[in-house]
Amino acid sequence: MAGFIEDDRPAPKRAHEIGQDLSQLSVAEIDERVALLEAEIARLGEARLKKTASRSAADAFFRKRD
Repeated sequence: MAGFIEDDRPAPKRAHEIGQDLSQLSVAEIDERVALLEAEIARLGEARLKKTASRSAADAFFRKRD
């Protein structure tokens, strides 16, 4: 018998959604979200540095020499 298997588990809750109403959060929940977002900003900064370094290396390698 083929068919769809229903999943009764609730969908995972997002840790934070940009623009979300914050009025129902406690101070501790806000602090947790701030820490989460700061960690994500740091992760994005590291990714940016790696990509910039990679791009600079490629530009230097392929630069025309006179």
